[in-house]
Formats: sequence, structure tokens, C-alpha cells
Amino acid sequence: MNLVYANKVGSGRPLIILHGFLGMSDNWKSLGNQYAEHGFEVHMIDQRNHGRSFWSDAFNYTLLAEDVLTYLDQNAIEKADILGHSMGGKTAMQFACSHPDKVNSLIVADIAPKYYPPHHDEIINGLSALSREDLTSRTTADTALATHISDWGVRQFLLKNLYWKEKDQLAFRFNLKVLSEKLNEIGEPIGSNELFEGPVLFLRGSRSEYITMADLPEIKRHFPRARLETIDDAGHWLHAENPVQFIEKTLQFMNS
Repeated sequence: MNLVYANKVGSGRPLIILHGFLGMSDNWKSLGNQYAEHGFEVHMIDQRNHGRSFWSDAFNYTLLAEDVLTYLDQNAIEKADILGHSMGGKTAMQFACSHPDKVNSLIVADIAPKYYPPHHDEIINGLSALSREDLTSRTTADTALATHISDWGVRQFLLKNLYWKEKDQLAFRFNLKVLSEKLNEIGEPIGSNELFEGPVLFLRGSRSEYITMADLPEIKRHFPRARLETIDDAGHWLHAENPVQFIEKTLQFMNS
């Protein structure tokens, strides 16, 4: 059985955190520690083909949600609060709809249940263009990546995935081959009849276009108890761009 890797901190009420596309549990370390200080046992999961978790040719939201169920069963977690960002938000939505009895509350960060056309081509092309020589240091990797991806923040996010595979050779922790082949799966909507009737908080970045007010009817159709709030001065990476407000709103919701 393939088991996902998780970074675990704290003790108390279980909170599962699911990162976005090409991310990993490490992206949530500082927020995870803050949740732990507020009485949560935080499980920051690396989803399959990401971080330190297993690689697989099979990749879709049904499987990602089942990985979460397997993790909960393996760790004897009866019920948890589930927080997911972007791709992780879709996994979280799918999990809550498939296993409502396992979910205390659901927090979805900057993603709606709808279909999103593929829009990661520039990133995938940039990563695919890197040669072995480009991956001899973080500086050379960043320089090579900059010819494809001008946004410094996006590059730093991607470069966090680098690790020393050999003495002089860096490699990425994500499974680029499978993820680039499965790009269409990332944008897939959750099933048209999926429903979760528990408490749900959708958060969107004030500068992000991933969730608009026009998405509210579709959100409410799947999640009738959902509420939508906005994180100020933040784009798609709202938890990193305004962590103070993000923590504030999520804690308030989970403790209400």
C-alpha cells in the first residue's frame, strides 16, 4: 500500500492541510506551527507525486481524496478539519463530499468546485526545459528558469522543491513527467452531484480571479452551508501573502 508522507506538529484536534499544485507540506510549516499553538494536531500532507510522497502514473481527485482517507485510517483519525489550497482545495472538496462523516469542517482556499482550463503551461514548459547542467546549483536553476518564468515569487515557490539527489546534482521532489501529462486533471470540477452539508469556509484573495461572486451559486449547490470571505491584499497564494488574516479567519471559523 502506498502511503502519503505528512509533516505532523502539535496535539489536540486533528487538522489536515493539503497544498496546491507543485507545492508540498513544507509550504505550510509556519502556519502549521501556529495552528498547533492554538490546540490543533496538524497533519501537513504531501499529495501523491509531490514532496516526499510516492509517485504514481494514476492521478485524479478521486484518488487524491482516497489517499487522505487512507492516511486518516492509518493514523486512527476518526474526524478532522480539512483545509486545502488550490489543487488541495479540490482534493478537500472531493474528500468532504465522499466522506462527510470524517469531516468536522472544510476550508477551501482560492479555488471553486468548477472546471478550470489548463493554465500552467508556462511553468511546465520552463521546468521541462531545465537541463542537468542547470540543476548543479540553486542559482543556475533560477537563472535558467527566469528565461521562461519572469515572476520571482513563482520561481522561488518552485525552487523550494529542489533537493540534493547526488553530491553535485539537484532534482525536483515533484513528479514532473506525470503532472505535465495529467495537467487536464488539475482543472477538473468535482462531480455534478457531489454534496457536503457540513460547515464550509471559502476564502479568496482580493487580487485573485480564481473565485468570483458569479461562482457563489455553484458553490452553494455543492456546499449549502458555505460562506465566502475575502483575504485583503492577497492573490492566489493568499495564505503566504496575508498569513495574519488567513490564520485569524480560519481559526475563527473552526472554533465557531
